[in-house]
Amino acid sequence: MNSLHTMETDRAWFESELLDRFLRYVRIYTTSDRHSTSRPSTQRQIALCDLLAEELTALGVRDISRYPNGVIIARLAARDSRRATEPQATAAGTCIGFMAHVDTAPDFTGENVNPQVVRDYNGGPIALGATGLSLSPDAYPMLERYHGDTVITTDGTTLLGADDKAGIAEIMTALAWLIAHPEVPHAPLEIIFTTDEEIGKGMDGFPAAESSCRYCYTVDGGDEASIEAECFTAVHATVRFTGYAIHPGQARGKMVNPITMASAFVGMLPQAESPEATDGRFGFYCPVELEANLNEATLYLLIRDFEMSEVERRTAALHAIARAVEAAFPGGTATVESEEQYRNMRDIIAEHPQVMDLLEEALAATGVAAEQHSIRGGTDGSRFTQMGVPTPNIFTGAQNMHSRFEWVGLRAMVRASKTVVNLAQLWAGR
Repeated sequence: MNSLHTMETDRAWFESELLDRFLRYVRIYTTSDRHSTSRPSTQRQIALCDLLAEELTALGVRDISRYPNGVIIARLAARDSRRATEPQATAAGTCIGFMAHVDTAPDFTGENVNPQVVRDYNGGPIALGATGLSLSPDAYPMLERYHGDTVITTDGTTLLGADDKAGIAEIMTALAWLIAHPEVPHAPLEIIFTTDEEIGKGMDGFPAAESSCRYCYTVDGGDEASIEAECFTAVHATVRFTGYAIHPGQARGKMVNPITMASAFVGMLPQAESPEATDGRFGFYCPVELEANLNEATLYLLIRDFEMSEVERRTAALHAIARAVEAAFPGGTATVESEEQYRNMRDIIAEHPQVMDLLEEALAATGVAAEQHSIRGGTDGSRFTQMGVPTPNIFTGAQNMHSRFEWVGLRAMVRASKTVVNLAQLWAGR
């Protein structure tokens, strides 16, 4: 086995390659749409898929499969130390995957992203374009870790898209390095890019039968050095309200206002179980969108928790609140529909300790100890795990995701990419 990567191994090359790729990817508009019934939900995601397919081909990857839902699976044969100079050399080893998603969240606009590159960050506030907004270590103390390093931010008018284009750049850069170094052995690899992860549809129609990886890693996390083998169990709920619309001037005793019904429903959700009131292992209800007029209203909510019993409790509570709203607004109706999006991957991954042991070893080689956390959210890996492929999550360095205050430190991206390179080596021959 060749030496694993430290932070200083080819650091300048990694920094240049990562920055170039990341800036190229984030400028492509790829926001998904939770209301669309198409797959992918927006065709604009295909523009980035097309670019990635072109770049994979240019790197010399010969086995690239594309699917109607936008998914890309690229395969790189194993290479052992005895035949390392032969591009198609094979070796015994477990096929592993690295996965990231091309879409950005619809929570904030991802169109016309204009990233700012702050080199040699001085530790003070960073102005976000001409918006009058800024990133300050007082509000975002994680910035203090990157004093003297390169930081990439938004210009304050859009999100950045580090979730998950940082992950894409980190995987692609690792792959480019491995291909450029034929002397380095590695396991059989699958590179997987998905669409619509942000709306919980990333694994809908995934061609699992055509994937060969036994284990996979999503590169879709946050803080530098954090790794995750547990996530929320997630439910998406839709509450539909119907009322009675009539001219407001003649409404006394007749009108049933679905906007008011929806507002009452939200008001009955326990504030102590909201995202803004919880952290750690506490779950929540989160209203995310309301469409309403005087005839009908539709409320979209998320339910999240690490324990299925708590998810079931909250789902039952939505039905109880709906009945209470109907009682308070005679003549109106409130109906609740819910669907599971993904489950906590904790128990399945725990049955395969090697997948986390090697991840910790790969990260430690770069110079830091792994910090294991639980994801207050989920990834496509959550569902891939349910499909039988244990898939923990690796950090990307992204901060303040889904917002105009999103940023990422280049050092974190280098460490993530080197962790991918190290994992590819550690799985060789296993």
